[in-house]
Amino acid sequence: MRARAVLTPRSMVAWWLAGVEDSPERCGEICVFEIFGDAVEQGRSAAVGVGLKPFRDPLLTWDFEAPRLPIDVSGWHTYAVDWRPDQVDFLVDGSWVRSCSAPPWYPMQSMVAVFDFPERSVGDDDHAVPELVVDHLREYRADGLSRRR
Repeated sequence: MRARAVLTPRSMVAWWLAGVEDSPERCGEICVFEIFGDAVEQGRSAAVGVGLKPFRDPLLTWDFEAPRLPIDVSGWHTYAVDWRPDQVDFLVDGSWVRSCSAPPWYPMQSMVAVFDFPERSVGDDDHAVPELVVDHLREYRADGLSRRR
């Protein structure tokens, strides 16, 4: 996904793959990125959360971190995941961020969201509107074909 974000301390943007729960335990998550506004140093860096979240999947292990990257989230960046049966690699702008082993390997749906948490208001941000502006989202399948959305 190529995207940019407008965030305040009370907002967050995220893209994740979530199990479709065709059976209750198939509910794990591959978090491609989650960025909280209070973890952004405007114009300088951001903590970018990536990793695995098991929820009710007994075969998964919680393996999630939010390393600080030298990016300005208000500019365009490419967030990616290379998902294979034994491992997922997370990348930002083509650079490796981290890997997780033993990801879920069942049908998943792509979720993209913007969150606003009014209770985190700092008092002067009632007018703020968080944004996640997506230029494109591209999927590469195992057979080498791609689809752009």
